[in-house]
Amino acid sequence: MAKLNYTRDELMASHAYARPHEEVGYTLHGGFDAKGEYISPRTLNRWPAVNAWQEQLTAKGWPLIDATVQLLKRGHYPNIPQQKLLLANGFGETLWNSLTITGIIEARGQALCQFEAPDFQQIIVDDISNTCTGHLHKGLLYAHGVDEGGDPKHPEGPGAHDQMWFAARDLIFGKDRYPMPVVPDNIGRPDGGRLMPQLPAGFEQLIVLLMNVLMIEVRAEAGFSFNCELMRDPEAFTDRRDAAELAADMIERIRTDEAIHVAYLQTTVSEMRSFTFKTVDGGTIAGKDLIDPVWEGMVHWHAVTQAELALEQSREAIRARLNAAPNGAQLFDAFESVAAIAKAA
Repeated sequence: MAKLNYTRDELMASHAYARPHEEVGYTLHGGFDAKGEYISPRTLNRWPAVNAWQEQLTAKGWPLIDATVQLLKRGHYPNIPQQKLLLANGFGETLWNSLTITGIIEARGQALCQFEAPDFQQIIVDDISNTCTGHLHKGLLYAHGVDEGGDPKHPEGPGAHDQMWFAARDLIFGKDRYPMPVVPDNIGRPDGGRLMPQLPAGFEQLIVLLMNVLMIEVRAEAGFSFNCELMRDPEAFTDRRDAAELAADMIERIRTDEAIHVAYLQTTVSEMRSFTFKTVDGGTIAGKDLIDPVWEGMVHWHAVTQAELALEQSREAIRARLNAAPNGAQLFDAFESVAAIAKAA
């Protein structure tokens, strides 16, 4: 029978690496096995644990919620042909900004290390000791935070996803190619007031946070695909092909790391649908009745509302950048034409 109960130390344990993870001057987390395959940090037991919790849930007749890019309704903007057009005409700042902002936002994920997760057993009727939900406060959130921004207990390193994004950026552009961009204050769904008034506010806050983070991870997967395809395109970064290939490998390593985040968050939200929750008025409510409406709203905000807002903001920023150039108006028309052709296809 698969192991279902883990200690904090077990969930934080890493594999023994044959070679450390070091690139372009960065000392990074994770490492490589004897065959040269990259292995994510702190997954010696996290993956077996999450797999076992998923199998337990589905065996009870509860499916996992969809947490794939199929949830997203809008493609990446700018698309690959548009980005190649910008690069070919000397406008790499859009991509530089994207990679830099992604790294800075990843660093903010370290906040999960400081988050005091409550014990959900207090508000759930079912025994959750052998579930993913029952292990949120036993290292799962902390491990996630360390993956994103490094361990606050060890500020000397190794570096985490923030520095891995910077390393990828440095490989294709060189260090400090453009000035630092303005970074959004928040990329999650804004606080819309109480969404689960049946629960104590602190528990609702964490559930909504987990849903927000899960959808951010889903959006990130689309970003991984875009960046890897672009960096591996032989027509892009023609003067840095080897460096661009390594940059794509770096992003693939981040993608490998992020898979466990999607998996445990997907498992947690799916488990919560199966539980019976205690309400603040002394009653109970079925988890699916509590979770499903909030999850549906979260998906729509990230997949539609935020996506359309981000597209328009990016479009206007690119227009302004191009219009500052002598032939900017014509170039922006060409940029728009590429988008129209892709949409028609």
